[in-house]
Amino acid sequence: MVKVVEVLSEKYPNVLKEALKKIGASLGPKKLYYKGNWSEDIFKNCLAVVGSRHLTYYGRKATEQLVTGVASAGITIVSGFMYGGDEAAHSAAVKCGGKTIAVMPCGIDLIHPPSQKKLYQEILDAGGLIISEYENSTPPQTFTYVQRDRIVAGLSKAVLVTEAALESGSLITASYATKFGKKIFAVPGPITSEVSKGTIKLIKEGAEPATEAKDILEFFKVLPSSNKKSPSPTVTLFEDESSNLENKIIEQLKREPLKADEMARFFSVPIARLGTTLSLMQLKGFINCDNGKYYIN
Repeated sequence: MVKVVEVLSEKYPNVLKEALKKIGASLGPKKLYYKGNWSEDIFKNCLAVVGSRHLTYYGRKATEQLVTGVASAGITIVSGFMYGGDEAAHSAAVKCGGKTIAVMPCGIDLIHPPSQKKLYQEILDAGGLIISEYENSTPPQTFTYVQRDRIVAGLSKAVLVTEAALESGSLITASYATKFGKKIFAVPGPITSEVSKGTIKLIKEGAEPATEAKDILEFFKVLPSSNKKSPSPTVTLFEDESSNLENKIIEQLKREPLKADEMARFFSVPIARLGTTLSLMQLKGFINCDNGKYYIN
């Protein structure tokens, strides 16, 4: 069910009101349409998490690791619901039992992108919020993404940029954060990666590098949680040959993601046998594969 909060209402988030005063309150949304759990608590401590739509393996794992630690400690994760960095942030928050707010670039009655319908419902089922300044089925346009970014930054006490190219929309969110006087965190990335050039630029300009959740939680003055959902699967050691290969694969993938042919050469086993073992390990939930490279879940 869609509800609405107007700017003059006591329910309108004060953190957003105060941020918008710095760029002219008249430029802010007069109404916020929403679905889900609108409460004072959900807006109390918010971290915006944004990243490239073309998220790399590195970017996804960094997002999952940081968001899991932060959301588990009670910090609300705010993002823009697009595929890539936004999706990874929302998903990680939901999986660890945290709260998340999705700010949409379209009318409140649309699910955009439609491929994320399942995630949309998971956010609501987990006690999160779907927010938009646009009513009904207003389609997204270029300017509505930028408008959305000011809400994402405005609702949050700090912004975390996980990956961003130099022309990334994530840097627009960071730019709003600067105008609002918000703290900016950025994940250091490989200097050879196009989607790390934006985060490296932010760090050069004064953003604080974030390499673990503790970096962010210290800013919020919140202690890490000792009760996290979705722990990494444990591997039981057995003596048979097949399980010994599994154990070797696990140990190697802890160091770095690898392709099947790389592991076949490394372990000196036939590629057919290795492929069977990798498939079984995926079914057991020990590992996963992205762009041809296997990694620990």
